[in-house]
Order: sequence, then C-alpha cells, then structure tokens
Amino acid sequence: MIKKDIYAELSANAYPGRGIIIGKSEDGKSAVTAYFIMGRSVNSRNRVFVEDGEGIKTQAFDPSKLTDPHLIIYSPVRVLGNKTIVTNGDQTDTIYDLMNSQQTFEQALRTREFEDDAPNYTPRISGIIKTENGKFNYAMSILKSADGDPSSCRRFTFSYNDPRNGEGHFIHTYMGDGDPLPSFEGEPELISIPNDINEFADKLWDSLNSENKVSLFVRYIDLATGKYESKIINKNN
Repeated sequence: MIKKDIYAELSANAYPGRGIIIGKSEDGKSAVTAYFIMGRSVNSRNRVFVEDGEGIKTQAFDPSKLTDPHLIIYSPVRVLGNKTIVTNGDQTDTIYDLMNSQQTFEQALRTREFEDDAPNYTPRISGIIKTENGKFNYAMSILKSADGDPSSCRRFTFSYNDPRNGEGHFIHTYMGDGDPLPSFEGEPELISIPNDINEFADKLWDSLNSENKVSLFVRYIDLATGKYESKIINKNN
C-alpha cells in the first residue's frame, strides 16, 4: 500500500466529514490516535470537544442554537481498562458496554448500522487501541450502506497487530463533498505518524478545510507507562 501524506490528503478534500487516525509514533514509544469532526450546517458547526473523564464528548457551543442533538452529541472517545475506543457516534457506548460484558469489538458493531441520515446514510467509523506490556494493536471498522441503498449494511473490520514505528491508518466518512455525500471506499489509508503531539495536532488542524472544520482531538499514549497526553482544538472557543 502506498503511504499517503495525511496533510496533503486533508488539504485536497474539502469535506472528508469525520475522521479517525490510529498508529504508532516514529520513535515507537507511543500509541497515537486522532479524531476530527467537520460540519456544513449551523447545527453541526455549533459544537466543541470537551474532556469527559478519560475520554471526550461533544457539546453545543451555543446551547440556544442547538436544533437537533441526534447524531451530533455523543462521546467520541472512551477508555475501558487498557482499551481506548474512538468512534464518530454513539456506537462508542455500544462498544464500551458490550466489551465490558466480554463481547468483542466486532460483535458489538454487529448490533449497529450506518447512520439514519438519508440520503447520505453516513458510515459509522470506529477504532480501538489495546495496549499491553509495552506493546499494542488496533482495529478499525466501517459500517456503510450498499452504495447508498439502506436495505443492506456492509461491515468491514481491519486489524493491525504489531504496528510499525511511524506508521498509522486513516479512515473517514466521506470521499469528498457532494449531495448526497459519497461514503468512504476501500481500506484505511496508510500514513506517517510523527513523534510530537503538538506538531501532529497543529498540522492536522491547519490541513482541514477552514470553513468546514469544527474540532480535533489528538492523544499520545506512552506504551511504557500507559500515561497519555491529549490535545483538543476547537474552532469555537
């Protein structure tokens, strides 16, 4: 697979929608994840990321402008023991609850489908990181309609064991802007992951379309200690 320049990919796509990145820092010391949201409507743009325990949640920046919390207010990141869950919707809670009941990532997602936002039928994208004994593995998932046909749901899971230093994968909801919005296609894209959280966060944020970007979350988890450093950037602040 050809390694892509994540910053160039984002700069060339006015509307990738929501995106998840998971990988390993170049020095091999950190498991890394990032999640961003974008919006075209006033309701979608009226959001910020805020810390919520070990994870984050979305909330309305101006509560008076919130017209429909459905699909836009949720917990994108939750931590269950040595597992970090990252998703673009309330399936975060589904994964957390069912994995806490000894089910797997894949089993949890079999209970869910794409979003009910016709005619887009936005894919549900999810990721999970499991750290153990200084190492980690991760998986990414996408639940999508059959080429815009909501009568059929297609589920894909991609697993990555012993990830290589400086490499990660990027999955997002849309191939680009459109009406209806075209769903992501293919495997998660192979990208590079730097060592510095501030460099990564700032470059990702600068690469997102200035009109449509809303919020960005980045976390680096120290594989030796399990401690993490996070950064949140909100357009509304």
